[in-house]
Amino acid sequence: MTITHATGYAIKDAKDYLNFELTKYELEPLEDDRVTVNVECCGVCGSDHHTISGGWGPWETKFVVTGHEVIGKVVEVGSKVTEFKVGQRVGVGAQVGCCGKCKSCKGTNENYCVQPVHGYNTKWYDNAEHQGGYSTHVRAQERFVFPIPEKLASTDAASMLCAGITTFSPLVRNGAGPGKKVGVVGLGGLGHYAVLFGTALGAEVTVFSRSDAKKEDALKMGAKRFIATTEGFEKDLQFEFDLIIVTASSSKLPINELLTTLDVEKKLVFVGMPEDGLSNITSQALSGNAAALASSHLGNKQEVLQMLKLAEEKQVKPWVNVLQMKDAAKAIQAVEDNTVRYRSVLIQDIEA
Repeated sequence: MTITHATGYAIKDAKDYLNFELTKYELEPLEDDRVTVNVECCGVCGSDHHTISGGWGPWETKFVVTGHEVIGKVVEVGSKVTEFKVGQRVGVGAQVGCCGKCKSCKGTNENYCVQPVHGYNTKWYDNAEHQGGYSTHVRAQERFVFPIPEKLASTDAASMLCAGITTFSPLVRNGAGPGKKVGVVGLGGLGHYAVLFGTALGAEVTVFSRSDAKKEDALKMGAKRFIATTEGFEKDLQFEFDLIIVTASSSKLPINELLTTLDVEKKLVFVGMPEDGLSNITSQALSGNAAALASSHLGNKQEVLQMLKLAEEKQVKPWVNVLQMKDAAKAIQAVEDNTVRYRSVLIQDIEA
């Protein structure tokens, strides 16, 4: 019998975004290319806070069940699904569907679909609502479901499916590896993954942060250098880096100064997304080394599989705090207070 409903911890008012209410709701239809996953655990992302608080704008759905870093077991598959079987441990990330018709989808850039179906607070093409992983079940197209390597713990793999791939994709697409120097701006949930995966790929990683508070953590994660962005920090770093990934969600970063530390025609890639945007960049700062400003969104399926394989082979161990799903408000509050070191993962506690 097809599963028709899920139960999740829902936010029903953006003005009361820490009030998670256990709510039963209808799942989207099980189409022939979709997989139903019984949630074992779900990571907590800064996107969850931005969404439920209204920081990223009005909701698309009547209420929001957040969570887009899901690990669980397959319990149903559509009639045309060939990659997965019932009982298999899988992951589902921050995108669950794509149109399949646009240029990106017909190639290998489905993460850049012109009309993606996101991990929550979103609707399918038939207007059916999709909710997230602070719940008993999620559904996704087969293309956005990933087998989890045997040696990766579920609570480690979960946050790789958003935070991990958000940093891994720009690392590999920009050639991070042996002999390359990568700068990471900010050491939060995203930044710590940029350090872990940059190091695992063989690059030399330098962390930039406002103060020395997280220096010891950064070096333990594998960073070779830690630089506090006090006045004049950039003076001895001209043409130093092959890539800089900005993971901080702040509009007050010293972007112009950071740009001068890039080698000629190299990129500064934003994956942090401040709610108030960026206004402190001048085109003159780009011309001295032909630097490029860029961004990145998740990664394609091949990159996710590559990331998970590397994590297993190199024993990449994220720094995670594990809580019960009923403690979602505590996890979101920690994101808001910037006290998470460095990701939180919620363990299923809802009776299906």
